[in-house]
Amino acid sequence: MTTTTLTHTDAIAIRHASDADARTLLDLAMLDDREPLHGPALIAEVNGVARAALDLHDGSVAADPFARTADLVELLKLHAQGTRSAGGSLRQRVVSLLRPAHAHA
Repeated sequence: MTTTTLTHTDAIAIRHASDADARTLLDLAMLDDREPLHGPALIAEVNGVARAALDLHDGSVAADPFARTADLVELLKLHAQGTRSAGGSLRQRVVSLLRPAHAHA
């Protein structure tokens, strides 16, 4: 079993799920051993591969357990808020999430 670690060169995309994403959402739910998401959702992709999804109605998440997805889930939640977070602007929060763990502020 291999795990995926995000690097500063990974392409991360957050997008709204469409009808064409039904299989992707089902696959994420099966990987996460949970029921499929039922409402409109956001999907987080890393290098074109769906790694996590957020249900916009109830806030539930389906994520790939073989990838490091905690930061992706946080990005999905911030994107869903679409406004300022408590710790500063959305852009500042995203940059801090993507900063390598060994970097100093």
